[in-house]
Formats: sequence, structure tokens, C-alpha cells
Amino acid sequence: MEEKTQITRDGLRVHVLKPVGRLDITSAWQFRLKLQNCIAEYQHVVLNLAQVQFIDSSGLTALVAGIRDADKVKGSLRLCNINPVARLVFEVTMMDTVFEIFDDEAQALAASFPVAVEREQPSPNPAE
Repeated sequence: MEEKTQITRDGLRVHVLKPVGRLDITSAWQFRLKLQNCIAEYQHVVLNLAQVQFIDSSGLTALVAGIRDADKVKGSLRLCNINPVARLVFEVTMMDTVFEIFDDEAQALAASFPVAVEREQPSPNPAE
């Protein structure tokens, strides 16, 4: 599994995980532990699923546990690059409404690094 960490100027860190192969009953528990550790350390995680060819209910369960873990630490779990076969699993199970899913890693990272823009608030019109 490939990993990298992105850091903003203000120190916000987002960890990117790129699992390979299948997220199924044989790999879900090990993946779950890895995801849990990453969320505990970084709080914000992007899962690039481009190299995941198959996801079953065990894999979905690991992902749901990950989103719960992220919520507990006020973090985030975002998914990207889901291949069409795996994406169908998300759509059929309606998990595409539970997860933030992005077309590519750049979009998922951009959502993880929101730009806070301060805008001038118009002052109340004293003539009114």
C-alpha cells in the first residue's frame, strides 16, 4: 500500500492511502487496522481507490468504521478514484451517499484543505 502525507502552510496534515487489489473478507481486517492507525495519527485521510478492483461487504464495513473513527477525532475520510466496478457497489448499497467521493486525488485533497477566505462584511448603512 502506497502512502504519503500532504501538509499545508498552517500545519494541517492529510494522509493519502492507496490500497491495492481487493478489499474483501481476506484483507478487510488488516486494512481496517491500518486505516484506524492513520486516522489516529493524522485525523484527515484520503483513500485513493484507483488500484482496488473489488470491494465486498467486509471492505465496506472497514470503510464505515473508518468514517466513524474520523468523526470521533473531528477528522475526515474522503474517497477518490473509485473504479467503475467498485463504484457500483457503493451505488447499489447507497454508500455513495455516506462517503465524500471525488473523481481524483487532487479534488479530494482540495476538499481536505479548505481555503479560509476572509471577506469584508458590509457595514450597516447608517442612513437607514
